[in-house]
Amino acid sequence: MTVNFQYVGVDVSETLSAFTEEKLSKIFNRYEFLISATVYFKIDDKEHETGKICNIELSAPGPRLYATSMEKNFEVAVRATISDLERQLEKRKELMKTH
Repeated sequence: MTVNFQYVGVDVSETLSAFTEEKLSKIFNRYEFLISATVYFKIDDKEHETGKICNIELSAPGPRLYATSMEKNFEVAVRATISDLERQLEKRKELMKTH
């Protein structure tokens, strides 16, 4: 499992990186066809209430899977983004079974 972190306009946080890797490891264990993940953390200056953005891009056979969410803190954004990715992965897994 390879996870690359990009902090865009945000200070690097080891605890946030560890939290995200822990959540992603569950997905990598469940879906063995995943290759790597790229995680982007950004702050939207216009949205003061819900300006924490988490983008995750998963590399897998076929088109890349991508999800993003904007919440009031990064941990909630990570959970929401991973939840969206899990739905996409279930669809991808069903497609792979039929071939």
